[in-house]
Amino acid sequence: MSQGATAARLADLKGRRTVAVCLPALNEESTVGTICAEVASKLMAPGPGLVDELLVMDDRSTDRTREAAEAAGARVVGAEEVLARCGGGSGKGNALWKSLAATEADLIVWCDADLVSFDAGYVTALLAPLLADERIVLVKGYYERLLHGGPGGGRTTELMARPLLAQFFPDLAQLRQPLGGEYAVRRDAAVQVPFVQGWGVEVALLIDLSRRFGADRIAEADLGVRRHRNRTPEELSPQALAILQTVLQRAGVAAPSAASGWSAELRTPGWPPRAVTLSERPPICEVRGPSA
Repeated sequence: MSQGATAARLADLKGRRTVAVCLPALNEESTVGTICAEVASKLMAPGPGLVDELLVMDDRSTDRTREAAEAAGARVVGAEEVLARCGGGSGKGNALWKSLAATEADLIVWCDADLVSFDAGYVTALLAPLLADERIVLVKGYYERLLHGGPGGGRTTELMARPLLAQFFPDLAQLRQPLGGEYAVRRDAAVQVPFVQGWGVEVALLIDLSRRFGADRIAEADLGVRRHRNRTPEELSPQALAILQTVLQRAGVAAPSAASGWSAELRTPGWPPRAVTLSERPPICEVRGPSA
């Protein structure tokens, strides 16, 4: 079945439910416009109408991220504009939490804004399990990740996340891409769980949603090959530490310091000290009420 036919079939299947594609973005002017244009031209009206809203949550970009996204048809909202009474916050998880508050869509597809391999098939693949089975609450995308043009991506997943999940949450260890930034969720499930503000957000959502609804209600979708901006091991170290903090905290391991909780200063030769702190946003339903 062609991509257009798949989108049209899913648009019929969604009925009266609404769908939003949300992109958290920080200085992604080189890629965000292409992603938005692909969604707008192939998935939104006057085409198949599968996607009702295209939202970019701009996390204080200093480049032309906003202009590129708006020119491609997205609604751009600054992170500081949403739930201002709760403070600005910081980090990818904070941007995801704010995007959940900024849309009323029933089904939400989150994608990273630095993808260079994105096509509309990512969205249709992620939505299909939610539309086919009402029991599914979260769909995680999986893919082959490339590093410098060849296999070898997903270093933080294989060296940190997967061993931790195998030790503490074995029901989730079989997921191919537990940290992947492309996933779809039911709004009524997402508003019930907290959001880690930083790099631990993906693994935290995975654990929290599986605890609340059951690991059997998490599905996977094959997205093929994923290409994005690769990072050096030194750049990945804070992400790895944040994931360590998140999994250990959810496993009930006591924080090293009662005074500072899960907070550490990462020291790497040749780099200034970097603070990594496990901070969270409360469930949206607690901030906005049961009808959030």
